Amino acid sequence: MKKLLLFTIGLSILVACGAKKQVETAVNSGNYDQAITTALDKLKTNKNKKRKYDYVLMLQDAYYKATERDLNNINHLKKDKNPELYRDIYEAYLDLDARQEAIKPILPLVVNGKNISFKFNDYSNNIVQSRENVSDYLYEKGLDLLELEDKSQIREAYNVLSYIEAINPNYEQTRSLMKEAHERGTAYVSVTIQNRTNQIIPKRLEDDLLNFDTYGLNQFWTVYHAQPNKAIKYDYAMQLQLKQINISPERIKEREYIREKDIADGWEYELDSNGNVVKDSLGNDIKIDKIVRVKARFNEFTQTKSTQVIADVVYLDIKTKQLLDTFTIDSEFVFQNLFARMRGDKRALDPKDRKILNNRRVPFPSNEQMVYDTGEDLKLKLKDIISSYRVKG
Repeated sequence: MKKLLLFTIGLSILVACGAKKQVETAVNSGNYDQAITTALDKLKTNKNKKRKYDYVLMLQDAYYKATERDLNNINHLKKDKNPELYRDIYEAYLDLDARQEAIKPILPLVVNGKNISFKFNDYSNNIVQSRENVSDYLYEKGLDLLELEDKSQIREAYNVLSYIEAINPNYEQTRSLMKEAHERGTAYVSVTIQNRTNQIIPKRLEDDLLNFDTYGLNQFWTVYHAQPNKAIKYDYAMQLQLKQINISPERIKEREYIREKDIADGWEYELDSNGNVVKDSLGNDIKIDKIVRVKARFNEFTQTKSTQVIADVVYLDIKTKQLLDTFTIDSEFVFQNLFARMRGDKRALDPKDRKILNNRRVPFPSNEQMVYDTGEDLKLKLKDIISSYRVKG
């Protein structure tokens, strides 16, 4: 127990020293906020204990150095007079304020009976003013971007305006402009199916493939329409080109197995060498299982039929009439049914055999049904392509 206690104490000391070294290294390397975060974590409990004094002093040192660095940086950015830097100035003031608010809850801090002071500043006016500056500048920038017809620039306008909405909700006409940017920046894709297989595909399969409500797609900048809307000018076309449908013959494969097993079938008395019944220590007759070997002929039948649908997913730029991308889909559906027959003693069968024996032969699905069932896999693969592919806008 003494050894364990000494080991535990030693380990605690090593951990504490490691944490102090971590804070000290962060301060010396200029990672002031990392040092502050680590020190605050250590001061959450027992902040007035002597062993925590080092953390208090390092916290104070890191705080003043971080504050001085940020204020100097803000002054430098202001002298530059570049409106592109307004956002940096605003966020620097936020950092200054957030750092103070993180320290306030653990105050007061005392070392050797002396209160360790932290000078805090009121940055509220600076934050408000810098927020107005960045909002006004970005608002004009967003308006300029919306003057363009390029969708990528319009999407950038949305991003600029959304930042304003985040820091300054409902500033000017930000929300309505964001709505406009989203509508104009969205790429609309017209979807069609082209049957190039020289075979008739089930109408319900075509309807299912074009029912995009069931795909669960959620693309902010891309909308797929299977039913064209005359009021919309489409940017892209996506064609699902069915190229080949292969349907295998209906097959029944038979396998025959001989099952043998030794089982207990009743009982008989145990006899000694003279033919007398052997008795146990209590005088009771001893009975033993009567073991017999049972056999069965087990015939297993497997019904199979498969369908393969090969298709291309083709993306086209409607404006330039250029081919953008092609993806090949190879979908397959396999129908399989197991059933069996037996002759002999059923007790020789395995549990798996007994389960199959309960099955019955069923009618093979029609070719139309097989093609339709293949469509479920086809639809999943089509969904994966649509989800991962991003039109450029």
